[in-house]
Amino acid sequence: MEQISTCISGFVERVQNSLPQVQRTCDGPYWGWISAFISYTSLVAELAHYERRFRRAGLPLFIEDYSAREDVWTRAAPLFALVFIGEMLGAIDLDWSFLANLGAALGGLAILLGAFGLLNLARGRPFWSLPQDVGPAELAAFVILPAALPLIFGGQWGSALATAVANLVLLALAFGVIRYGLFAIVRWTGARLFEQLAASLSVISRAVPLLLVFALVLFINTEMWQVFSRMPDAFLILVGVLFVLAGSVFVAAQLPREVRELEEGAGSAGPPLENPQRFNVGLVMFVGQALQILVVSLAIGAFFVVFGALAVGPDVREAWEVDREGVVLRLTLFGEQAQVTEALLRVSGGIAAFAGLYYAIAVLTDSTYRQEFRDELTEEMADSFAARAEYLELRKA
Repeated sequence: MEQISTCISGFVERVQNSLPQVQRTCDGPYWGWISAFISYTSLVAELAHYERRFRRAGLPLFIEDYSAREDVWTRAAPLFALVFIGEMLGAIDLDWSFLANLGAALGGLAILLGAFGLLNLARGRPFWSLPQDVGPAELAAFVILPAALPLIFGGQWGSALATAVANLVLLALAFGVIRYGLFAIVRWTGARLFEQLAASLSVISRAVPLLLVFALVLFINTEMWQVFSRMPDAFLILVGVLFVLAGSVFVAAQLPREVRELEEGAGSAGPPLENPQRFNVGLVMFVGQALQILVVSLAIGAFFVVFGALAVGPDVREAWEVDREGVVLRLTLFGEQAQVTEALLRVSGGIAAFAGLYYAIAVLTDSTYRQEFRDELTEEMADSFAARAEYLELRKA
């Protein structure tokens, strides 16, 4: 007679045999559904680890099946919800009384929440839920519903149009920042900024001294002070934007070729990149170089703020007929007054913008710098490319 007993437990139990009966003890592996479930969950966890790694490196498009609906808009949903609720203020009018505005704000909030709750019900979700799948219907509601409040409460067409345009701009910014991991790119490149500056010391030592000579000549030029001190604020901003755009064009001009070379050097282990992934890699390179240019520009601008506070006093500014004499900061050094004025900040900012453009052109035309920068970046990104190859192999499994 054979007796079989089975005990299901979370621990391995000791087996004992009782004599004098003839007994036999056997053990063996179990290959049932539990082991398959454990293998599957372990695989999913490992894939999630690789995807988090890509996001931290500023390369979210290395994630397969990365979509705006599930990976971009859902991450921005809490921000959109906060802005959506705050836009109930679009229902108020400053010409109304406090009680009228309070009633309008509460009415606007009720309209917004009620309309979005009905949309949730239509999409098969609970009334008060925050959408986990943000599609065209939710995006359209985010733009249209807040813009409708100024029309409902007072027929404010200008306010309605401004609200709709502002929400569209917010959607575009959220899409660009989250889809391409801009914050992660800035953090990743910023952590390596000074290492890259040290690696490019040769081009800095060649470009900056000549740049400082030209900048000094400009700085002590009367016309430079008159132009920047008398320029309207809006025009000053436009000039700064013009310099930034020109520098960005110079930096971006070489990126397509350099991305291909980087892919050949660091990404040979895996399949070729798709065009959106190449754009993501190019954005990492662009931000890395742009941060270097920004640091050089800010350093030169700060130098001229200090130099101008010491060298260009009130008598000199009066002789140069400089406007905007408002003093921002006043210091006493060795018994003498050193002043940081609005005009000094304007001139120093203009020279910093010029310095950034000059440095962008210098790094574009310096083959040694570009090779050193590419080699440094290839070494840094080789791990990400190798992780992508492993990630794709895991997905096949």
